[in-house]
Amino acid sequence: MKYIFAAMLPLVLTGCLVTPSETTDNASNSSESEHEIGHEIENTSQENFAFANDLSCNVAVDADHTYCESDAEGVLPVVHPAKPVELTLIEDEVPAPIEITNVWERVRQSLTFAVPDQKRVENQRRWYLRHPSYMKRVSKRAEPFLYYIVEELEKANMPAELALLPIVESAFDPFAYSHGRAAGMWQFIPGTGKNYGMKQTWWYDGRRDVIASTEGAIKYLQRLHKLFDGNWLHALAAYNSGEGRVMRAIRNNKRRGKPTDFWSLDLPRETRAYVPKLLALSDILANQQEYTFDWPEISNQPVIEIVDVGSQIDLAMAAKFAGLTTEELHALNPGFNRWATDPDGPHRLVVPKRVAETFTLALQDTDPKDRLNWVRHKVKPGESLGLIANKYHTTIDVIQSINGMKNNVIYANDYLLVPVALKSLEEYSLSADQRLARTQAQKKGAYQLTHKIKSGDTFWDLSREYKVSVRELAKWNGMAPRDPLMPGKDLVVWVNKVSPQQTDNSIMRKLTYTVRNGDSLSRIASKFKVSISDITKWNDLNSKRYLQPGQKLKLYVDVTRT
Repeated sequence: MKYIFAAMLPLVLTGCLVTPSETTDNASNSSESEHEIGHEIENTSQENFAFANDLSCNVAVDADHTYCESDAEGVLPVVHPAKPVELTLIEDEVPAPIEITNVWERVRQSLTFAVPDQKRVENQRRWYLRHPSYMKRVSKRAEPFLYYIVEELEKANMPAELALLPIVESAFDPFAYSHGRAAGMWQFIPGTGKNYGMKQTWWYDGRRDVIASTEGAIKYLQRLHKLFDGNWLHALAAYNSGEGRVMRAIRNNKRRGKPTDFWSLDLPRETRAYVPKLLALSDILANQQEYTFDWPEISNQPVIEIVDVGSQIDLAMAAKFAGLTTEELHALNPGFNRWATDPDGPHRLVVPKRVAETFTLALQDTDPKDRLNWVRHKVKPGESLGLIANKYHTTIDVIQSINGMKNNVIYANDYLLVPVALKSLEEYSLSADQRLARTQAQKKGAYQLTHKIKSGDTFWDLSREYKVSVRELAKWNGMAPRDPLMPGKDLVVWVNKVSPQQTDNSIMRKLTYTVRNGDSLSRIASKFKVSISDITKWNDLNSKRYLQPGQKLKLYVDVTRT
């Protein structure tokens, strides 16, 4: 009956067409035959014959066909003549990326340097772990610039570890200045800075400009990496002590048959500690949970914006446009030495991203000629361009350019247009002059003397004359021992004793004193050993009016008596 039933429904239930010689049982069963209804196999299909041979079946014959009957309860075997077509019906659900909110975490996830088990690394790591407050200060300084630096390093395909290099170099302080004449966050000496695009003028020092110095540091490190055949430890050592010194150390080791890895090189003491410092920081950041080290977080988002101002501008005016204090704006633009940007550029300012639009609109509404204050100076007999430039805290070339002058010749009773600061110079607290004044005012001895530099003076000669060390003398004046001394400039000298000659020739210095709560004219006069009448005369004061806390007073003090 099975066979008759099958013959009656040839178009509904079809089996495997076989030849008479293929009617013997096969050894294997198709698992698929247990689940699906079979389809007819055409006579010309060799693939189908092969498939039929693999089936265990009984043979049934009707008038037109011979069928293979499955043993599985009358269900005929199935043939799949085509491979299934993959169709995309719904989009695959892609897991949302984990948002990195801390830029230090962004750096941590990209660290690649192997940190060896070296005593020098362990010593540096121990120091950092014992001084968590240091990292808090560093992160505070890094906060405005770190995101920008990490972005620039990633664009240049540089190792993430280099984001830690400003910690080793300067503790992320763009105003840092070393006794090796290096300046800025990335600590460039003057020559190398100029070689890598950092302009240095009376108005501006690109080594302290975070934008210019970061660009220069990346280019320099790329060159060193290539020079040392891809060895980053050699490149970093060269960044610190100079490529020539590292190359000589490598050659010396090769000549003696010694290894040439960084750890085997004879390098200066500072450099031998320099690379381990970076590796120690990298290890602490990578394993901060293991070390239970509180590495302060910094938001992983842009917080500053670079705005092209197009011309020279008074920093106090720019700060007003941005809704910032002059000190806040200058902190973001540490490359500018004076009260205004460099007349010859760069014509850009870094401002907080939150005020960039307001700042840009204010700039657009202000003509470039109105971005500075001007005075019309009448030349007096005996005056020179240099004297006038010093008086108004500008440069000779600026006065020449503004007044269309081709030389330095000026005549009495002529008028010159001169740019001047919008506010008193004390308001530009981060300018080079004010930073130097604060440095020189830091008490380092019982008496403060002033030496006016003469042609031929050297640090060595002056150190012997005043019986102080060269390094101290340079440090008191914000200089390096190898910096040139410019005739006419004043040097501060701190001593614990003064000679009779120095006492007789009392040394007067101009000081700016900030009035405190409880101060009175008599108290200030007594403190600085001056008269009340002098204080009122110097500051155009009414002696009967009260002083206000925060008020600035100009004093002329004999520093050998204070």
